[in-house]
Amino acid sequence: MKKISLLCTAALLLLASCTPKATTPQISKENISLQLYSLRDDFSRSSFDTIISKVAQIGYASVEAASYGDRKFYGKTPQEFKAAVEKTGLTVLSSHTARGLSDEELSTKDFSQALAWWDQAVEDHLAAGMKYIVAPWMNVPNTLADLQTYCEYYNAIGKKCREKGLAFGYHNHAHEFTEVEGVTMYDYMIEHTNPELVFFQMDVYWTVIGRKSPVDYFNKYPGRFTLLHIKDHKELGQSGMVGFDAIFRNISAAGTAHIVVEVEQYNYSPVESVKISYDYLVDILNLGGKCKH
Repeated sequence: MKKISLLCTAALLLLASCTPKATTPQISKENISLQLYSLRDDFSRSSFDTIISKVAQIGYASVEAASYGDRKFYGKTPQEFKAAVEKTGLTVLSSHTARGLSDEELSTKDFSQALAWWDQAVEDHLAAGMKYIVAPWMNVPNTLADLQTYCEYYNAIGKKCREKGLAFGYHNHAHEFTEVEGVTMYDYMIEHTNPELVFFQMDVYWTVIGRKSPVDYFNKYPGRFTLLHIKDHKELGQSGMVGFDAIFRNISAAGTAHIVVEVEQYNYSPVESVKISYDYLVDILNLGGKCKH
C-alpha cells in the first residue's frame, strides 16, 4: 500500500507539473525585448555584432538601446545600428535617451533649446528604426512647480515624437515613489502628462523596491504602461520578491504592448544571465509549448 501511495503521489506531482500555466494572450515571444544595458560588460570585451548575434540566438525578438550619444548608438550611425541589429533577425524597438532641464530652464520654463536637441534625437531614432523613445531618469524635483514644468516638457517631447510617428515615455526607478510637497511624484507625473503624448515604462522591480504594487498602478491608471521593464534583483525569478505571476495575470489592465527584460546584476556571465531570464519568462508565460519534467 505504501508503494502504491508513493506512485500515486508521484503521478499527481507529474500531472501538476504539466498543468498549463495562466496564459497572457497579448504577450507572445514576438513581444519580448532585451534592454542592451544588460550586456554592457560584454560589449566592452567583444564586438557589438558578436554580442547582438547571441541575443538573437537566445530568442529575443527585439532590442532596446541604452547608448545614444554624438548621434550614434554603440559607436554606430543610426543606419549602421539598424542594419547590424536587423541582420541577426532582431528588430529595433526602443531606446533610453534623455536630456534633462537645467536650473535656468526650470525657473524660466523656457526649454526651447532642449527641444531643439530633441529634434535631432528624434531624427536619429527614426533612422535607427526605433518605435519608442524612453527617458530613463530624472532627479526628484524640489517643488511641485518644478515637477509640473517637467510634465509640460515631457508633453512637448511627446508631441514632437508623435508628429514623427514615434511614442515617448518615462522609465521609473524607486525614487519616483517618494513625495514632493506631500504628493507621490510618480502619481503626479501620470496625472499631469497627456496620455496621448506620454506613456510610462514601468520598471516592476524598482516599483516593488519603492514599496508599491505594480498591479495597483495597472488598475489605478489603466492603459498608461505601454512598455514594461521586467527585472529582478539579478536574473528573473532569482529573488522571489517580485510577484511576476500577479503582474502577468493583470497585464491587460496596464495596456502593455511589449515587455523588456533587463538584468543589471548577475550570478553568471551577462549573456548567460539574459538567457536564464528569457527562459524563465517564456516558462512563466507558458510560451514554450512543452511540459518540463
